[in-house]
Amino acid sequence: MKPIIAVTMGDPAGIGPEIIVKSFSKGALYDTCKPLVVGDASTIQDSIDRLGIDLKVNVIDKVEDAVFNIESIDVFDLDNVDLDQLELGKVSAMAGKAAFESVVKAIELALANKVDATVTAPINKESINLAGHHYSGHTEIYADYTDTKKFAMLLVEKDLRVIHVTTHVALRQACDMIKKDRVIDVISLLHDACVQFGIEKPKIGVAGLNPHAGDGGLFGTEDDLEISPAVREAIALGFNVEGPVPPDTMFAKAVQGYYDGCVAMYHDQGHIPFKMIGFKWDNENKIMESVKGVNITLGLPIIRTSVDHGTAFEIAGQGIASEDALDLAIDYAIPMAKNRILKSRDN
Repeated sequence: MKPIIAVTMGDPAGIGPEIIVKSFSKGALYDTCKPLVVGDASTIQDSIDRLGIDLKVNVIDKVEDAVFNIESIDVFDLDNVDLDQLELGKVSAMAGKAAFESVVKAIELALANKVDATVTAPINKESINLAGHHYSGHTEIYADYTDTKKFAMLLVEKDLRVIHVTTHVALRQACDMIKKDRVIDVISLLHDACVQFGIEKPKIGVAGLNPHAGDGGLFGTEDDLEISPAVREAIALGFNVEGPVPPDTMFAKAVQGYYDGCVAMYHDQGHIPFKMIGFKWDNENKIMESVKGVNITLGLPIIRTSVDHGTAFEIAGQGIASEDALDLAIDYAIPMAKNRILKSRDN
């Protein structure tokens, strides 16, 4: 049972097309799934040429025409990039429009059950907004186009699994969004995801918002008024959860396996420890040698996993981008897709 995995092209001016070509050129990928690209065929061909890889592009306009052959890359062609106008490493409305359209098409294919899961390459938020699509990221696009109200971002690298109560909002706004019901919803989403990953009774740590988790109200009241009641209710519902835990100790324990999953209150609280273990910086050559870790949107009616790095405009077109994170994102999408296929058959 090989699920069909749709990989969005990402911003054509960034490293998305390059890491896709590198990932698809590995024979092992086709042993476990049926991958195809949703985006602009000429952009993928350009990346193949730049990398000097012996691959062809199989241009399709419906999934049924994909051949899923290691000698070619199936591209669901949206024909939305003019290579003569494209500037690698530059923000542009054209690139933003192309990236946005590839995401929307992948969502449409998944909702129509034409593909079993979607994996997203990095987009540039400024380019997408220049194109007139006012979203703060993939998560919000997916939620909007699937009409999903309760969703959250989960980051996974090795034994660290971090879900976020808030994500792409100003820090001042994030503090106002920390509410009991939202924290409970996120705990539930994380628990269900861990079970899907094979953890029967996951232990979950919930981070505090303020220093020392508020220290009894000395450093803010959100921990006592919103987070603590949420944890107590989650325990009453049967979840194995602790909190609010000061994040400076919670994540240190989590990376050693004490927690199966962690709830972060805002974007950087969860992203910083995650990237500390997943990203490897080469200081001598001033490049990111490796970027690992997977971003999974929970709560959707379809599957979406992603790399958790940006478009890396500074190295676009140089052939040095790492495909590690994309490989991992696809690896996570495959068992999730298989699990969903089996459940649909049972129903």
